[in-house]
Amino acid sequence: MNKVLMKGNEAVAEAAIKAGLKFYAGYPITPQNEIPEYLSKRLPEVGGVFIQAESEIAAINMIYGASACGVRAMTSSSSPGISLKQEAISYMASAELPAVIVNMMRGGPGLGNISGSQADYFQAVKGGGHGDYHLLVYAPFSVQELWDYTILAFEKADEWRNPVMILGDGVIAQMMEPLLPIVPEMKFYDKSSWALTGAKGRPSRFIRTLLMGEGELEKHNQKLQEKYNQWKEKEVRYATYYIDDAEFIIVAFGSAARISLSALRRLRQEGIKVGLLRPITLYPFPEEIIRQLAQEVEKFVVVEFNAGQMVEDVRLAVNGMAEVYFYGRPGGSIVTAEDIYEALSKYTISEGISLRV
Repeated sequence: MNKVLMKGNEAVAEAAIKAGLKFYAGYPITPQNEIPEYLSKRLPEVGGVFIQAESEIAAINMIYGASACGVRAMTSSSSPGISLKQEAISYMASAELPAVIVNMMRGGPGLGNISGSQADYFQAVKGGGHGDYHLLVYAPFSVQELWDYTILAFEKADEWRNPVMILGDGVIAQMMEPLLPIVPEMKFYDKSSWALTGAKGRPSRFIRTLLMGEGELEKHNQKLQEKYNQWKEKEVRYATYYIDDAEFIIVAFGSAARISLSALRRLRQEGIKVGLLRPITLYPFPEEIIRQLAQEVEKFVVVEFNAGQMVEDVRLAVNGMAEVYFYGRPGGSIVTAEDIYEALSKYTISEGISLRV
């Protein structure tokens, strides 16, 4: 199979087609606009439906309806657009409806700008809407991973009957690089027991989130929490680099991890024993591997393109067994490997960490 050159957004869109996407609804916002643009042409070609909705709120509620009918559905947006979708995302999690939601983060708060940012971490992993719910959240760091994890997201959404989020940003959305367009054997889960496909010949079904019976809501919430706990056992994904002899470890995700990896290689060339842990699932968070590493190394440096969000989950996982430092760049600027190299060389030294062997 030959590699193809694709932009990140286009890789998401074509991978969704290959994964069996049949319904997309969205509303334009930079830097994710190539996703709906691409799907507006491709989705009808494969017998699917594309709708540019009148608003983000309309789009996510259309996804709710399509998913309730058993259709593989997706929406995409960027930061403030995802904020507008939060109420319906909470409803979908409660109703246990599968769908894929793509957030190519932009700088904020407010309208901010269209540069890359990672400031929606809390929103994605803590449940940005109301209630005790979670999404399965993937954080790809390459165009290839955008392809791979978009396909996987559709399978996992169906398997767990839950919305799954692809959390990218303006950097990864707009970059172009070669990828292998591998389509694994697809898994399609039976939806005949719950999907609203017409009640002729069978009892009517209800998909609802209003649970007013005595103890009904608590029982439902306990069921959801049991599902999320299963994710922690079965769905945690991460990648490690140079950790075998590392004296301190960088923790970063998405584009921050990609740029940190370049800085790390330069530090390694200078004899600095540094490793990198890259969470791929932001929820469930790879807390166990961090806990294990905290027994072996004394220092972690969390690199994020925000004012400090994932660092809180790293501190919780470390639980006082090691020092945790933070280097953050609020969204809205272009961060280079040189920036991170200099920050790790100077910032951590100023905090009392000797990076030199």
